[in-house]
Amino acid sequence: MADTTAHLDGNCLAGPLSEILSVEPTAAWWRCPQCARSGPLADLHVYGPEPGLTARCPGCAHVALRLVREEGHIWLSMGGSAGAFRFPVA
Repeated sequence: MADTTAHLDGNCLAGPLSEILSVEPTAAWWRCPQCARSGPLADLHVYGPEPGLTARCPGCAHVALRLVREEGHIWLSMGGSAGAFRFPVA
């Protein structure tokens, strides 16, 4: 049986995330967990701008991404409403 208590801290994600966050966002593809539709970022239906931007699957309207700006930060949630990441911005 695998040891499920062994883990690394979140700092090990810094390298892989820096590769993802430094590329041109329009080059990204998404895949909907609800209906399995996939496509380029431009295919998503985006609503907003207040209180933030919400991108939904054009096939089933499942939330693909939420992005909310506040002074000094950007909140990013991908794939649903459970949890979000807060990034500091200049």
